[in-house]
Amino acid sequence: MPEYRNPKPTVDCIIELSGERIVLIRRANPPVGWALPGGFVDEGEPLDKAAIREAKEETGLDVTLEEQFFTYSDPKRDPRQHTLSTVFIAKATGEPVGADDAAEAKTFSVDALPKDLCFDHGTILSDYLTYKRTGKRRKL
Repeated sequence: MPEYRNPKPTVDCIIELSGERIVLIRRANPPVGWALPGGFVDEGEPLDKAAIREAKEETGLDVTLEEQFFTYSDPKRDPRQHTLSTVFIAKATGEPVGADDAAEAKTFSVDALPKDLCFDHGTILSDYLTYKRTGKRRKL
């Protein structure tokens, strides 16, 4: 029987707070750096429920998903293995607190994002900012 090596489904959540701020987590595990809250989808779990769960686990925030933004699938996006990430835009209130595998959770102005972003989250956030400012989505 052949071994199938399929990409792993993941979700990421761009959590918007008032004042044009978004939430990022500082990862406790390699690769370390700042990242969007997110993680692996559990077997039998819908993508939207996974995004809500991961956001809560890593930031303590109850999020309301506003829209599914884009799915990122570059095989090199995660240095650990091939993953597919479906990204959601969400809203929340309150202040985040890092938990689970997040060493820290913090809000950032969209104009002052950290440089040490993990995975392809710099690309995701650049696409998000373009979308918020122009209404144009990333092209396939």
